[in-house]
Amino acid sequence: MIYLLHQTVDEMAKAAGEREAFCVPGRSLNYAELAAASNRLAHQLVDSGVMRGDRVGIFLPRGLESVIAVFGIMKAGAVFVPIDPHVPVAALRRLINNCGISVLISHDTQMPTLQAYARAHGDLELVIGIGTVLTGGITSLPWSSLDSYPGESAPAIRMTEDDLAYIMYSSGSTGRPKGIMHTHRSGLAYARLSVATYGVHSGDRIANHSPLHFDMSTFGYFSSPLAGATTVMIPEAYTKIAASLAQLMEMQRITIWYSVPLALIQLLLRGVIESRDLSSLRWVMFGGEPFPVKHLTNLMRAWPQACFSNVYGPAEVNQCTYFHIPRREDGAPDLADGQSVPIGTIWPNTEGVVLDDDDQAVAPGEPGELMIRSPTMMQGYWARPDLNDRAFYRDQRNEAVDKVYYRTGDLVRLAPGGNLLFLGRKDRQVKVRGYRVELDDVEHALALHPEVNEAAVFPVRQNGNVARIEAAILANEAVTLEPGSLRAYLNERLSPYAVPEVVRLCTNLPRTTSGKIDRRALQAAAEQPENTENSR
Repeated sequence: MIYLLHQTVDEMAKAAGEREAFCVPGRSLNYAELAAASNRLAHQLVDSGVMRGDRVGIFLPRGLESVIAVFGIMKAGAVFVPIDPHVPVAALRRLINNCGISVLISHDTQMPTLQAYARAHGDLELVIGIGTVLTGGITSLPWSSLDSYPGESAPAIRMTEDDLAYIMYSSGSTGRPKGIMHTHRSGLAYARLSVATYGVHSGDRIANHSPLHFDMSTFGYFSSPLAGATTVMIPEAYTKIAASLAQLMEMQRITIWYSVPLALIQLLLRGVIESRDLSSLRWVMFGGEPFPVKHLTNLMRAWPQACFSNVYGPAEVNQCTYFHIPRREDGAPDLADGQSVPIGTIWPNTEGVVLDDDDQAVAPGEPGELMIRSPTMMQGYWARPDLNDRAFYRDQRNEAVDKVYYRTGDLVRLAPGGNLLFLGRKDRQVKVRGYRVELDDVEHALALHPEVNEAAVFPVRQNGNVARIEAAILANEAVTLEPGSLRAYLNERLSPYAVPEVVRLCTNLPRTTSGKIDRRALQAAAEQPENTENSR
């Protein structure tokens, strides 16, 4: 019986070791090779002093090294912590400090950031995977150092399914780290439900389009070894050129795709997909933000052989609903005129309730916040008791049963027919290109600028979706502050997707009757057609 996430690789290595496990263009690992390489890394980590429950960072571009790192860290009894490979040095330092990371798995491509970090004398003690000496007393070891460790078996570390497997940071780059803690139990539950729901099998080739620090990536990392499938790691360069991505999909005979809608829209508009044989594609999954129906219609007609599913679930619960999109005879989605794509029904072994602001159940068809109870649910937020107090809802109607739900913060309503419709966020969190951004955290970063007196950050919507983030500020009258310099300031503190595309310098900000900044007025002004055109 498999209880731990890394056991999926070892069991598949025994059953079908020569089967391709993970690949990138020109390189691949079969299950036997992956098992041996992750065993060697696990032994090296234990030999370096890593103990059960320690957090080990992964600061790598997507590739085979990141796969070895994920499973090797777990085999050492430790917890892997993916870090955005493009994160600024200051944000890297905050995350490492917040999570207590002393060992990092990295690559020579990350040397500029690592050297800058080392010069600042951070808490890192060891970096594995680089061949260059670091300053600041940090030991560095090349990937070749793994060769001296045994690959036949993993270290004998006693663990349980309730041990932490990974911590996924959803907004650590904004200055207020929020590490989502998942156990082996929750990760395996997600993998098992995914394999069952989408029929993942040994002949599948799953496209891993998302970077490791984005929760969508865990589908390929966890589901593939459980089913004996192959995960195709798509290098970042391919994600930027739609035509090259379509060519790679054809060459790799991709069967399952999972990404944010933007990637699929780019394929549709710029990928010249009509010239590619993508007949192997059998299931297309998307999530993270709404998919405009006009683009979805054209894509479903282009790939008539594939099933399409809208997948919903915050990183805190991995996934909790799905909507398998029905087709009309012409191949288009069978949706009512003007209807957005539902997020669907609660998936198996999961319970959802829709509550009002007083935590009372709403009537069918009425809006409310979705609460989810599932074995795929996180354990909590790392070192954030303030968030944990607010993140969960406890149903105390029956004292004999402690039913704990995650508060998604998403407003939904139950439509006739049993599907949930997504209505928007209850709080100030938005999704831009699939990434969650806390607008208040971006405001906080802006307010730290010495010459900014007040700041307001707000989403700008087009066709009902968040198209970008904008900011309006009141600056110190004694200085001349340029929007470009502000964006440069934010680039050092935020991930790229969290930096406002437009920063407006204002002489005053609209106010509500209570004297608060009226962000709705700012948003409405920014969404006027003339402003929308000027911001492009």
